[in-house]
Amino acid sequence: MRVVIFGATSVIAHETAKCFATDGADLVLAGRDATRLAANAADLKVRGAKQVETLVADLADVSTHPKLIDEAIAALGGIDAALIAHGTLGDPKLSEESVDEVMLQMQVNALSYMSLMTLLANLMEKRRSGCICVISSVAGDRGRARNYVYGSAKAAVTAFSSGLRNRLSGSGVSVVTIKPGPIDTPMTASHRKSPLFGKADKTGRRIYEAMLKGEDVVYVPWFWGPIMLAIRSIPERIFKKTNL
Repeated sequence: MRVVIFGATSVIAHETAKCFATDGADLVLAGRDATRLAANAADLKVRGAKQVETLVADLADVSTHPKLIDEAIAALGGIDAALIAHGTLGDPKLSEESVDEVMLQMQVNALSYMSLMTLLANLMEKRRSGCICVISSVAGDRGRARNYVYGSAKAAVTAFSSGLRNRLSGSGVSVVTIKPGPIDTPMTASHRKSPLFGKADKTGRRIYEAMLKGEDVVYVPWFWGPIMLAIRSIPERIFKKTNL
């Protein structure tokens, strides 16, 4: 399988890549940090990947996306599956105060995803096969005071991927939306941990499985599905007084 991973230096993305590597997949890793990309590539080769290429790029810059995908195709001879996993939690307090920060978070966590999804969808639709997997978040299921800017960006990703999945239904192309809860990674290092935190290795394995099966919407860990169903069901007049 020929797999491209955008945001390949994230812990969750690398855990997913490790699963594909054990299958002997051909991989392209895209991200900003050349040193970490090289280290991840070396690790994946040891784990069994047939081929691993790296592409250094600022994925928030949508103007680079067409060339980036062309380079991935040239390296692999085509793309069978793509995982879009880059992003940042940002600074929630700064996002409340700064329009520039809001725009930046939307660019990184939403608009850049939409750009890559559109280009990949058009490519795969012509072939009538492929898988596009995006990492959204449970934060996108309902706006909450503590992270509503990040949550709004992820809500946009969830809605966009849902519409794309509907558009591509019957085309042979699957669109997988992953909705993790908090995961114990460097991104959440400053957060107080609780039993609700997931593990990066199990999350990566679940993403890998969902991509192979072409699933639709996947909560990780699974229990976030019923949790978010309950949270979405709270009437707004009550929800606005909570601190969830």
